[in-house]
Amino acid sequence: MSRTPPRRAPSTVAGASAPLAPLSRDSQLAAEIKGLVTGGDRDAARERYGELVARQQRRAVRIAYQYLRDAHDADEAVQDAFIKVFTHITSYREDLPFEVWFTRILVNACLDLRKSRARRLRWAVPMSSTSDTPVVDPATPEPTPEQRLVSRERTNQITAAVDSLPDRQRTVFTLCHLAEQTTAEVSQALGLSEATVRVHLFRAVRKLRRLLEHG
Repeated sequence: MSRTPPRRAPSTVAGASAPLAPLSRDSQLAAEIKGLVTGGDRDAARERYGELVARQQRRAVRIAYQYLRDAHDADEAVQDAFIKVFTHITSYREDLPFEVWFTRILVNACLDLRKSRARRLRWAVPMSSTSDTPVVDPATPEPTPEQRLVSRERTNQITAAVDSLPDRQRTVFTLCHLAEQTTAEVSQALGLSEATVRVHLFRAVRKLRRLLEHG
């Protein structure tokens, strides 16, 4: 007597793909702007882009300032990044979070400006490392003179330590700890494997700890 073979589960169930994560508001805006530019409505695209810029501005300035340590240079890098984003918005991949794509462009703008500044400084008088202006958020309440001195000394130590890191380690550390991105997001932004990002982050933290403990 023949046996009936077991029934297979429907292929539609077995082959069903996992649901996609919902797009962030910024990613939705970027996709909308891309569609407007592609459709030839650049005026509407610019209007929507203004909203996207407003949403990203503060975070972008914070990241750029951590790279460049100069408010004017940070603003310049951020503006350059925003211009490049709008210019190349049609190349935005909608399966990639906008924040990751934008961060990649911003980091490259910061690195380009650092190189440009290094060339300029070869012919300029070096800035004193004992500047009276501490590296703090402008919104921070006014500290006492004693707090200002301690804060400036510690900030100078941290700044010097971060600046002494190799470029890749400094980039990974800045994105993970200052931009508060996950290692997966940094991996996408820099085009590195997540394992490589973790290695750079580990080495950066280890070197910073050693420098600050013995500095």
